[in-house]
Amino acid sequence: MSTNSVVSLVLGSQWGDEGKGKIVDVLACDADLVCRCQGGSNAGHTVLVDGVEYKFHLIPSGITNPSVKVIIGNGVVLHIPTFMQEIENNEKKGIKNMKGRMRISNRTHIVFDHHQQVDGLMEQLRNKNSLGTTKRGIGPTYATKALRN
Repeated sequence: MSTNSVVSLVLGSQWGDEGKGKIVDVLACDADLVCRCQGGSNAGHTVLVDGVEYKFHLIPSGITNPSVKVIIGNGVVLHIPTFMQEIENNEKKGIKNMKGRMRISNRTHIVFDHHQQVDGLMEQLRNKNSLGTTKRGIGPTYATKALRN
């Protein structure tokens, strides 16, 4: 049996605003599977499909293709309320069977309220040396992951 598999990879080399989500959406037209391997709800991708604007923070934008399955990998830090709202908002706009086409790694770390609170407090402590985080708890969640607690 011979298989000719093609893998396309969209790799960001900066900290956002590179157009990764739009590129993924275009490549997803010919894809079976779209995976997200890192990041959190601080990211944002807006794509336009057939005149409808879809907004994504956690879900790979390739889900706009009805035949694509998506995977949220263990490098993603997942804020469940944001994730559920994102599903609801995009289903209302017409994306079908999102939950049925989605898989989440059992090693994906969860962003809890305390991660967001720590993020905000750390920014306050930095004062004028602030990093300018989104205060969504991404850094503290990755710290928790790295510390294995």
